[in-house]
Amino acid sequence: MADPYLQLLAAQVRSQTQYRASFAMDLIGSTVLTVLDVASVFVIFSVTGNLGGFGGREVLLIVGISALAFPAADLVVGNVERLRVYVRTGLFDAVLVRPLSALGQLVAMDFAPRRVGRVVQGLVLYVIALAVAPVDWSVPVAALAVVAPVAGAVFFASVFVAGATVAFWWIESGEIANAFTYGGRDFTSYPMTVFGGLFRRLFAYGLGFAFVAYLPALAMLGRPDPLGVPGWLHWCSPLVAAVAAGLAALFWRTGVRHYRSTGS
Repeated sequence: MADPYLQLLAAQVRSQTQYRASFAMDLIGSTVLTVLDVASVFVIFSVTGNLGGFGGREVLLIVGISALAFPAADLVVGNVERLRVYVRTGLFDAVLVRPLSALGQLVAMDFAPRRVGRVVQGLVLYVIALAVAPVDWSVPVAALAVVAPVAGAVFFASVFVAGATVAFWWIESGEIANAFTYGGRDFTSYPMTVFGGLFRRLFAYGLGFAFVAYLPALAMLGRPDPLGVPGWLHWCSPLVAAVAAGLAALFWRTGVRHYRSTGS
């Protein structure tokens, strides 16, 4: 018997690729958005000459990690943000009565293959960044180069799930969730040194966004943090991602238990 999640994914892919011209336009459009996001960083760089004390090749490495991590998370679980629609309309009742994971169903039912273009583009950018940045190569650095985007994707996936879960208490919470998901994507594309003190402490270290791209990039570059973060923390992105995933899973289970059917 075929895996039911794979069947849901296959059905979703077939339905979205049935109209090839429309699918191609969606794919191109999503790819262009990633190009614009990356270009905006370098427009700023071209004016200032550096970003927070980091040169162009170093910034490219930070951007590359973020540009791969976020689209990967968006491809896999980004559609969970539609949870508020399921809660508002009562469709989440149907999800709960099936003998499958509620979260797994949401991810599979609304899978968006057009987002693959962003992942591929992010991967190309990251490989280029590794080639041109002054990376201090060693076995641990090589391992981190592989693990960092994966850990970043897990972290962003946790943010997506946690943000969507708020809909169990506040249905119209989409804009608040977007501030942490898409806002977090933009935040992690810059060195933390460009942000102000309180804002930086809250988002970079309090919420952990510095562990997505900035601190792993410092570890790969072999340079100390201008802000004084201990060197051993530069290597902790997998641990932070695991903690974020655990917290998001706990929050999700709490939200599902809190859910009350619409009765419709």
